[in-house]
Amino acid sequence: MLRLRNKLLPLIQLKELLQLGQGADDRGFVVVTQVGSQVFGVVVDGVFHTEEIVIKPLSSKLRHLTVFSGTTILGDGTVIMIIDPNGIAQALGRVAPQGEQIEIDEAEAVAEEDLTPLLVFRAGSQQPKAVLLSLVARLEEIDCRRIEASDGQYLVQYRDQLMPLVRIDGGKLKQDGAVPVLVFSDRGRRMGLIVDEIIDIVEQRLDIEVASERPGLVGYAVIKGSATEIVDIAHFLPQAYADWFRRRDPRPLPVPRRIMLVDDSAFFRDMLAPLIKAAGYHVTSAASAAEALANIRSGARVDVVVTDIEMPDMDGFELAAALHREPATAGIPVIALSAMVSTEAIERGRRVGFHDFVAKFDRAGVIAAIKEQTEDLHEAA
Repeated sequence: MLRLRNKLLPLIQLKELLQLGQGADDRGFVVVTQVGSQVFGVVVDGVFHTEEIVIKPLSSKLRHLTVFSGTTILGDGTVIMIIDPNGIAQALGRVAPQGEQIEIDEAEAVAEEDLTPLLVFRAGSQQPKAVLLSLVARLEEIDCRRIEASDGQYLVQYRDQLMPLVRIDGGKLKQDGAVPVLVFSDRGRRMGLIVDEIIDIVEQRLDIEVASERPGLVGYAVIKGSATEIVDIAHFLPQAYADWFRRRDPRPLPVPRRIMLVDDSAFFRDMLAPLIKAAGYHVTSAASAAEALANIRSGARVDVVVTDIEMPDMDGFELAAALHREPATAGIPVIALSAMVSTEAIERGRRVGFHDFVAKFDRAGVIAAIKEQTEDLHEAA
């Protein structure tokens, strides 16, 4: 018990309630909580900050854990369990015993299996809209000043990647403030759906009572007593990536090929490496032929070597010859880069095992040569 404002305040150790060990007796923080007319204190180890969150309902398999009301996902991706004050009040013995609360009638359990978690929001009009919560990876509020427009598409830097944003009504974006965004993610791709207002997360039976042929709309259902538009997310995903659904192949996606870029010029490596990465390849750079050869011999996985031929000590010709001589590396395609492509250099390159010869500043030619060699590898596999 704690005396607060001349009254005794019941205390409960959260650590003990969650069966995480014995609570600290000498120091800690007390979170004063009121449930109805009942006031009590929850003893915790520390308090960080306050944060606005959207609570996702617990799975039906966890409903007997009355101390939790749901979960949420923080901005760094951490999943957090949300404490339910009513559940803590039960632990104090001021309401019905817990045993009575966790007994679930079998008929009710079966009915819960038919319930669908839905995210209800507004966008473009006052009529509520809903989407299956299981499809939503995250809920975000994004500052409009961070959003950029390019070729008629909105983009935002999100988790070290550019994420396309789509307005559900196709309208223009406001210039200031923040906008709620529903983030959808699949196989490394993300798309953000800009909405006007997030209303609620509900769990109920989803019955489409009126179908719709309007693009972007599955139909209408009654959600919490209101006629609600059920949004067809499949309509909006290709607006972010035209080939979104073409990537949904049941076969495993091919592993990106690994390119070893060899050049003694740091300037040229830094110029060419991002171009190769943007084409969908993993790039490892080496400042010399000897360094590249040592990395490959030590077990570094390399599918294609792209090398300058004019380098001090060991040049590109010697690197290709060394790779061709060793059985473990003889099959690695080698693409030569040269500022001046001559007939003599091409003929010498064929003798040492070059698979292609490209002018050093022909960026399109470099990517085309890499693509040709990696496609040959795929066919051989």
